[in-house]
Amino acid sequence: MDRANLNSQLEHLQSKYVGTGHADTSKYEWGVNQARDTYASYVGHYPMMSYFALAENESIARVKFNITEKMVQPCGPPPERKD
Repeated sequence: MDRANLNSQLEHLQSKYVGTGHADTSKYEWGVNQARDTYASYVGHYPMMSYFALAENESIARVKFNITEKMVQPCGPPPERKD
């Protein structure tokens, strides 16, 4: 009974949070989720944005725009599927 309960909880977490993955998650999908979560965290924390802007000698708005643009394809184009 414990195993069924554990699997039920795992399925619930995977349906609730996209980044937790599942058995069929590819290496590419995992990397994309990881990168997007990281970029979203950067954009959400003003001190990090200030630090990046200072280090790059850019405005905070420009750094925020650049990071947001990186979120489109953070790991490059997806690999071709073999069906």
